[in-house]
Amino acid sequence: MPDDLISQIAAGEVVERPASVVRELVDNAIDAGATSITVRLQAGGVRLITVEDDGCGITKSQLPLALQRHATSKIANLNDLESVQTMGFRGEALAAVNSIAQVSVLTRVAQDAHAWLLDGHSGELSAAARTAGTTIEVRELFYATPARRKFLKTDNTEQAHCIEAVRRHALARPDVSFAIWADGKQLELWRAMHTDGLAPDDHASLDQRIGDVLGHGFIDDSLTLDLRFNTDDGELRLRGRAGLPDAARARADQQFAYVNGRFVRDKVIAHAARSAYADVLHGHKQPVYVLFIDMPPTRVDVNVHPTKIEVRFRDSRAIHQLVSRAIGQALAVPRAGIANALPTPAWQAPPTSGGSPPLATSGQNPLPWRTPGAVSHWDAATPAHSRHAAQELAALWQPHSNTTARAADSTGATASDNTVPSATTSTADPFALPSGEWPLGSAVAQIHGVYILAQNANGLVVVDMHAAHERIVYERLKAQLGDGLDQQVSSQPLLIPTSFAATALEIATAHSHAQTLNTLGLVVEPLTPKTLAVRAVPTALAQGDATTLARSVLAELQQHDASTVIARAHNELLGTMACHGAVRANRSLTIAEMNALLRQMEVTARSDQCNHGRPTWQQLTMKDLDRLFLRGR
Repeated sequence: MPDDLISQIAAGEVVERPASVVRELVDNAIDAGATSITVRLQAGGVRLITVEDDGCGITKSQLPLALQRHATSKIANLNDLESVQTMGFRGEALAAVNSIAQVSVLTRVAQDAHAWLLDGHSGELSAAARTAGTTIEVRELFYATPARRKFLKTDNTEQAHCIEAVRRHALARPDVSFAIWADGKQLELWRAMHTDGLAPDDHASLDQRIGDVLGHGFIDDSLTLDLRFNTDDGELRLRGRAGLPDAARARADQQFAYVNGRFVRDKVIAHAARSAYADVLHGHKQPVYVLFIDMPPTRVDVNVHPTKIEVRFRDSRAIHQLVSRAIGQALAVPRAGIANALPTPAWQAPPTSGGSPPLATSGQNPLPWRTPGAVSHWDAATPAHSRHAAQELAALWQPHSNTTARAADSTGATASDNTVPSATTSTADPFALPSGEWPLGSAVAQIHGVYILAQNANGLVVVDMHAAHERIVYERLKAQLGDGLDQQVSSQPLLIPTSFAATALEIATAHSHAQTLNTLGLVVEPLTPKTLAVRAVPTALAQGDATTLARSVLAELQQHDASTVIARAHNELLGTMACHGAVRANRSLTIAEMNALLRQMEVTARSDQCNHGRPTWQQLTMKDLDRLFLRGR
């Protein structure tokens, strides 16, 4: 094939739309050491894309090679490719763009007397004026392949994609200033935070840049992440912010993951994040987060796709556990406690035998690989008076399935089964301290057997008692049973097995993971060469759709580690048990019982949401109440 045709075929992989060009050019600017990058667009980038930087520039002798295919100064051999530390390295982006657009390069290195201008079409080189740095101009994108232009969206849509491409770079580099101009108007300006990249301890600069790009409301509604440990070949670290469950969105448009400063879309990271939010999000809400994973470049392969947006980890299980544990640990601290005053936990290298750290379960130590003797994260973060009260009333709020014990309130009325015994036969409540002493305050009343009203230092707290107790029971069950993921879940044989047409991959998965399925209480066996039969399901899910359950578990086993699937399935079963074991609505509680529930909430992980992701409590401040009654107006 002719060279032009080869380049245009390659361009089809590299250049999908104007935003692809913007991403590649900004990558090059960052690799050149730029501290200021300006992007200019016309007609959404279709008519013109210009990227200006103050980087090192290109020497006159190397400039003609810049637009040649497979020409790069970033790698020279296989060892360089296996430990890439630059944003670009393939040496094909500029050549691909030059084959489908009109490209010119204006560049100057600091020691030259003037700049040089290269015409990408003719190859002509001429002297020009410019300060040190590089300006690349791309005009009439896809003029050489007009059929591709028909697939582009409106100018506004393409412009939005270009802005998003720059935003992704800006989030990861607070030390670089970014400006975006469109049709002569400045749309965005993110000033440099004057840090050396993502400095190890400069969280203020990172948070400032995240706030500038995503809005400072994102900072208010998210939690800081910073976990690290050492491996045989270097440090593995995760930093960033994880949004509170209340900040979840309908779309996954605020999920940013970076590996060594490179924005990536990775199934392992996405699944790990989703797992951490599994039982604190309601419905199909999408969590928000910004995650920066730093690791030795030899532990990740970035040469997977021409766009370099996909990566492959050498030890994906370690990355999955790092992300899920980091986010899960942050979410475990309820807002009622001291959520923003957590000590940074001490970390040490995870066991490296077998290439993977042990997969801890939800009920195990929330700080895997923690330094022996380190202070408990939960104990250090929880007010002492809340811990003591919860410990003394531990027997009050706990699940009692199939019990005949009945609880008596202060009037002597009996409650139904599936409730909890009273802490004391006296109407006096030893834990009804002044409202300011407790984060969730002191109980004052109950409304229709559903909501608890409490008064704290900020005003009024409204608690959904069933949702709150459901979370308490759920977390206690996880703590009690979390270490026994190797124990088989009780199953119920189906009187009439359910069969379904299965793919070859589903049949192979059922055969290779038969033991895992049995552990989950599922018995799935081949019925014919193209059919699977579900012969038993978990007892707690006996009334569900057996086919849907089996297919969903098989799909998870195809993509993820068996231990991860078992842990998630166990948690779903425990969630069902907790829902049935929690105190029901219309249950009349004494003041002592209400306060006991509040104290338990203050020391229970993830107590801000029930197992289904619904909020368990809401705060109405005095200002909120004054606004309702027009006080002060």
